[in-house]
Amino acid sequence: MWKTPAFCALILAAGASTRMGRDKALLPWPPQPATAPGETFLSAAIKLFSSHVDEVLVVVGRNEASIAPIVYANGASLVVNPEPDRGQFSSLQVGLQEVLNRGRDAAMVTLVDRPPVQLQTLRTLEAAFERATAHRKWAAIPAYHGQHGHPILLGREMLSEFLKASETSNAREVEHAHQSEIEYVPVEDPFVALNVDTPEQYVALSEKLS
Repeated sequence: MWKTPAFCALILAAGASTRMGRDKALLPWPPQPATAPGETFLSAAIKLFSSHVDEVLVVVGRNEASIAPIVYANGASLVVNPEPDRGQFSSLQVGLQEVLNRGRDAAMVTLVDRPPVQLQTLRTLEAAFERATAHRKWAAIPAYHGQHGHPILLGREMLSEFLKASETSNAREVEHAHQSEIEYVPVEDPFVALNVDTPEQYVALSEKLS
């Protein structure tokens, strides 16, 4: 008998943020002066996922000391990538292994440099994932006007494929190798496909939201 997988949320936040010049996880959300109180990209992502799962994992690297207070204050757990210089795919593999270690069947994965998506987007993805897995598919990925984005919802089979991949691989290669097992879900939420890597992109986002 098929049953709904037990999701664990996973936020990848181990990057060096070299192009931004400061840790993207700590950027104020919504965009505002750095001295203003409020949420950050990381805390907003944790709170979004916490409304749908009972466990949120945040993968960190050398930024552990600065990230940990936000992680713990928002009820999430830390997962340390011991070799963050190996890149984002290594953080994904470290995080997904911890998902399995905690006995979970599936993961919601996002990048910390993405603004939090709408709550309805997450609900749409969850419903699509349930339908897709009932038809033997392994994942649900949002698409905004043809652009694939995050969060991605992964079942155990797709988790295993990511973990089996070479450390020199990347998420896109694994995705392309299993396109027939993925449900691409159209959503009207531009944030699924928007990443913020530079100060200019952060300013542009701020102007768009003001």
